[in-house]
Amino acid sequence: MATRISGKPAKAAEPKLLSGGNPQIAKGEGDGPVQAYIVAMPGWKSEVGHRLDEIVMRTVPDVHKAVKWNSPLYGMKGEGWFLGIHCFNKYIKLAFFRGADLQPRPPEESKSAQTRYFHIHENDPIDETQIADWIRQASLLPGEKM
Repeated sequence: MATRISGKPAKAAEPKLLSGGNPQIAKGEGDGPVQAYIVAMPGWKSEVGHRLDEIVMRTVPDVHKAVKWNSPLYGMKGEGWFLGIHCFNKYIKLAFFRGADLQPRPPEESKSAQTRYFHIHENDPIDETQIADWIRQASLLPGEKM
């Protein structure tokens, strides 16, 4: 909550962007920290973040959410995390932690053999059907414990 200093209303603190353009958001469980991250996503990324969150919620209504390591995570309560989102200067990275088991596999490889990435750049068309299918598949697999 903003307080008054010297009779003037204080501005709410803007989230700091880390190198690479990722918002610095305090870790926390639940929808609140995830929504704070999405609002803090710079420029066009915030609108895409809202769309992605809506796709997850529509596809997996009982999803568990958290922010850890300045990234929203989506998973099944007690089963681990299946999806992480991270902002970079030029794109948003979707990390499917068991992406090697998805069909078709998300296109970007990781140092981890199981993890696969999907990148969204500004003005990229977003295939919501494909993303929802990856989310559905990923939610049924054992999640990553973090």
